[in-house]
Amino acid sequence: MDQNIQSRVAVITGAGSGIGKALALALAKEGVNIVALGGRNARNLDLVKAEIENLGAECLAAPGDLRDLKTLQNGINAGLGVFGKIDFLINNAGIAINSPIEKVTAQEYDDIMNLNLRVPYFLTKEALPHLLKSDRATVVNISSVVGHRGYRDQSVYAMSKHGLSGFTKSLASEYYDKGLRVHLISPGGVLTEMIKLTRPELAGQQMILPEEVANAVVFLLKNRGNAVIDEIILHRPGKEPFLV
Repeated sequence: MDQNIQSRVAVITGAGSGIGKALALALAKEGVNIVALGGRNARNLDLVKAEIENLGAECLAAPGDLRDLKTLQNGINAGLGVFGKIDFLINNAGIAINSPIEKVTAQEYDDIMNLNLRVPYFLTKEALPHLLKSDRATVVNISSVVGHRGYRDQSVYAMSKHGLSGFTKSLASEYYDKGLRVHLISPGGVLTEMIKLTRPELAGQQMILPEEVANAVVFLLKNRGNAVIDEIILHRPGKEPFLV
């Protein structure tokens, strides 16, 4: 059931690079207008905005520190001011470190938990009343296979992604009868700058491309039918099937 999503509006966090940028461009190709929210590198968002507009879609770039609740509120309000609605929310922004627990500082813990878990929670809360006015209301949370298991030296990141999984399941259950679809995307190693820092041992191996994650999200948004997909798990080619 391939449906037209042209002129819909998507709010995306972390759209300045990596998976977020791929998501923004893939949706723009479908005619979706983008609110690129957060990211303190305004230059990156401006470059993505230009690419989106070259594809024929509209984009509002709203940079700022996502960990500040005012950034979330102002970004949603700015998007509504420009587009008048929100159809899709994609919680994508995230950070990780590669460190054993005895070396993790309280500041590193707070930074990861705030961006990876607190931000999706409160951004969704802020967007929810407006999403529920859409007949295609959808939240997509970009998690990780680390949200299903623990990897060495990834304790804080794993905690945050396990938490995101729990939030996704509760949100989906709580608002399913109100027409909100909530999806969890859990990719393995994706070829981004973050993976180079957190999993250097994967250098030289075949990786998932950001565009492939974006294609999975586009499929979900364009194929809203009776068969509901709660989660998509993507693994890299070198990983044995069905072992996240």
